[in-house]
Amino acid sequence: MLSQVATTTSFPALDRGDLQTLQVNLGYICNQSCSHCHVDAGPWRTERMDRANVALIPRVLRARRLRTLDLTGGAPELHPHFRSLVEQARGIGVEVIDRCNLTVLLEPGQDDLPAFLAHHRVTVVASLPCYQADNVDRQRGKGVFARSLEALQRLNQLGYGQQDSDLLLHLVYNPLGPTLPPSQKPLELAFKTALAQEHGVVFNQLKVMSNMPIHRFADQLERAGNLEAYMGLLRENHAPANLDRVMCRSLISVDWQGQLYDCDFNQMLGLASPLGRHLRDLLEPLPEKAPIQVGEHCYGCTAGSGSSCGGALRTEEDDPAARDL
Repeated sequence: MLSQVATTTSFPALDRGDLQTLQVNLGYICNQSCSHCHVDAGPWRTERMDRANVALIPRVLRARRLRTLDLTGGAPELHPHFRSLVEQARGIGVEVIDRCNLTVLLEPGQDDLPAFLAHHRVTVVASLPCYQADNVDRQRGKGVFARSLEALQRLNQLGYGQQDSDLLLHLVYNPLGPTLPPSQKPLELAFKTALAQEHGVVFNQLKVMSNMPIHRFADQLERAGNLEAYMGLLRENHAPANLDRVMCRSLISVDWQGQLYDCDFNQMLGLASPLGRHLRDLLEPLPEKAPIQVGEHCYGCTAGSGSSCGGALRTEEDDPAARDL
């Protein structure tokens, strides 16, 4: 079962490239408990990064001259130092990405959060697995679609996703079951058309991601007897051309305790990064061409058009062959 660490894999060996992005999981507390969540986040979780580790983040950004701080969770906005961290990162010219579940913007005490994000020009990457209410509520909880639309409308009113605005609003799509996601561009068009016509909502880009067969989603697959079939689907659709673009080549993931992993998925499986053990290690010189920890779950990033925190790795625009994937 892939919610446990795999000891052997047929996945190709990978080496790290230039480090550009620091992705930080601020904790597992979340106001939602989605069925596909590989983090197993929820309202009952209490883990969150302490002040000492949070203080290391701006130091690492400066020392490594990183381009991007990617904040995730759980709901990263619920961390008590989220806003101060955003302010510090933006103050040194680093792009900040907030991986937002949207409904957190409607939580008590968060009324001014959309305006805060807009003021600091934070890029919002928001989860919305479908443009139809039934599908969203089935994956993310009853009433989530309506609340997500309200949050999107608030962001739009501040300029997010609007034409000629520098306030970027991207949506993230995950399949509802054990299937590969469809082509990104046609699905983006369908999302934009439906959300604009039916709800007056606009956004910049749709990021298509595969569901990773770990933790909550893996448990769901195993109960339904679909885990092996899904893993077979991922392996059969492995595209070697995606290996050059996987996010782990340029990203390092940090858990709530400050420990380092090659990606968010490795973090959930406890596969430590050869690059270092802790945030403080990033303040020191780093090894060149450090290997990346790989496992069977990595096929989730290379199957079909590929999948990463930035969406599909290949689209029709840069690879005509992706039309057939």
